[in-house]
Amino acid sequence: MTAHETSVLLARHAARAAADKLAEDIVALDVSERLALTDVFLIASAPTERQVNAIVDGIEEELLKQDLRPVRREGRAEGRWVLLDYADIVVHVQHSEDRVFYALERLWKDCPVVDLGLGDDASAKARAAEES
Repeated sequence: MTAHETSVLLARHAARAAADKLAEDIVALDVSERLALTDVFLIASAPTERQVNAIVDGIEEELLKQDLRPVRREGRAEGRWVLLDYADIVVHVQHSEDRVFYALERLWKDCPVVDLGLGDDASAKARAAEES
């Protein structure tokens, strides 16, 4: 089983919103075969807590236009690792230091990378990192 097309589309909208707020290293992983609760993990990072929160705001604003609100939001006050749970996708916006430390891509390396169509080749970079 692979991620539903609606989940992939939702991840693409969230990824574009994150990119508009200058998120770094945006990657989406299809976790649908490993987790029953969600289809896609979207991971992005930023060098400061303030920018992490700005990215989160941008994602929430974009998805609110589609009448979508997160089921759960965690980590907003600290601004180091904010998790937005939209049921079909889970968005992780991490401070760059925390992203390196927790290495979610490495933990979920068996999951396929979702093409986000961002044009900056972020998905290709993620695949190259997986292969090395």
